Order: sequence, then C-alpha cells, then structure tokens
Amino acid sequence: MKRLRMLSAGLLLAAGAGQAAVLVSGDVANPGPVELPAGGRLTDVISVAVPNAEGYWLAGVLLRQSLLEQQTRLKAGVLFDLDVLRRMAALFDRPSREALAVRTAQEVRQMPVTGRQVANLDPVALEVGFALNLRLDDGDRLIYPARVDEVEVLGAVAEPCRLPYQPLQEARDYLQGCALLEDDADADYLWLIQPDGAVRRIGIAHWNRESGHLPVAGARILVPLKNDDLDPPIPELNQQLAEFIATQLAEVVR
Repeated sequence: MKRLRMLSAGLLLAAGAGQAAVLVSGDVANPGPVELPAGGRLTDVISVAVPNAEGYWLAGVLLRQSLLEQQTRLKAGVLFDLDVLRRMAALFDRPSREALAVRTAQEVRQMPVTGRQVANLDPVALEVGFALNLRLDDGDRLIYPARVDEVEVLGAVAEPCRLPYQPLQEARDYLQGCALLEDDADADYLWLIQPDGAVRRIGIAHWNRESGHLPVAGARILVPLKNDDLDPPIPELNQQLAEFIATQLAEVVR
C-alpha cells in the first residue's frame, strides 16, 4: 500500500511538471504561472491573473516562443542593412550618416529578441468579442506594464529623447522637441510605433502630410534614416527597423 501511494504521488508530480502554463507579470492581482487548459486562450489566463482595472492595458505585451526565430531573422536583416548603409555612406563621403548607421547598429544589437506578437490584451474588449481571443501555447508570457507618460523619439536624431506625452498632439509635432540630424533624416515620413506594437508610416512633408495619427502615452517615433541619396538605396531598412523596435517591451520606455 505504501509503495502504491508513493507511485501515485510520483505520477501526480510528473503530470504537474508537464502541465502547460503561461507566465503573467506586471500590474496584475495574481502574477506568476497560470495553468493553460487544452486549447486555452487569452481570456482563460487573464481571468485568473486579473489585470488592474485602472491599469494601462493598451501597453499589454504577449510574448511567444513561436516568434523568436522569425524575429531573430528580422534583427539580423536590420543589422545587415545598417552595415550596408554604413559602407555606402563611407563610399559617398557622408561621415555623419556613417556614424549614425554605426550608432543605430549598436542600439539594435542591445535590443533583445522578445517574440512579441501584436495583440489587444484589454480584458473587456476580449470578453465582449471586440478583440481577438488568441489561443496560447505553453511558455507564452503576458506582461501588463505600468503607464508611462512619455513619448520617445529615436532614429536620425542627435540622441534619443523622451518628451512629455501631450494628448491630441500630432506625431510630427513631437519632432520639434528633439535635435534632428537634418542631413541624415528622411524629411518626408516618420514611423509611429504605438505601445501595443502597432506600426504605421506617416507622411509629414507638405506634399504628403497626414493628420489624425496621434501617439499615445508610451509610444515611440522613429525618424527614418535617409538612404535614397545613396546608390543603391536601402528601401526596406526603416520599415524593418520600426517593426523590430515594435517588438521591444513598453517597459523599456522610462
């Protein structure tokens, strides 16, 4: 009988060890691993973790193991294009552009590959069906960061700058608070990266100006690195750079 009890306990431990779970952290009532039922979805995990009702759900983060390989390739592609930009800038005698490419590459190398997927983690929107209730996998993570009342501007600037968030302020107007590298910045566009991971290119010149694209608290604005005056140009560099920056956690904005 004693041997049977020991065997049963061992089987229970083995079953528990193999159980699928999602790790939840940040501004939630019940942080830690949450058991994932078969076919479990976002609502199954969020109902157990209970995000703060007054939290900044817009910046919620879903990290997926299944996206790590794809984003590792994305990071490698960005670094490759930045190296091409560096070499082309040296060839065409653009020393400030060359220095910008080197600095940006250093910044990208320091960014981790997160596996972040763009997802709406608003518990209310998920519950009523306004957001996609994604199916989750073992090892996925959910993070609900605290609200940050800043907007970060980076890219072709003298140095990345963080500005106070201003409700209803257009993305282009934030550029006035930073020192742009006029000779090395694309003056026609910027890339708006919202804290939920959504990315959009916005026209800011007189000929293509778009209005109504408002950064929210915790957003990033990428001033594109100019490259259309080189031969060959690198047309996908800024889009891929913006997409990789979007995989970073909102928590890194201080």
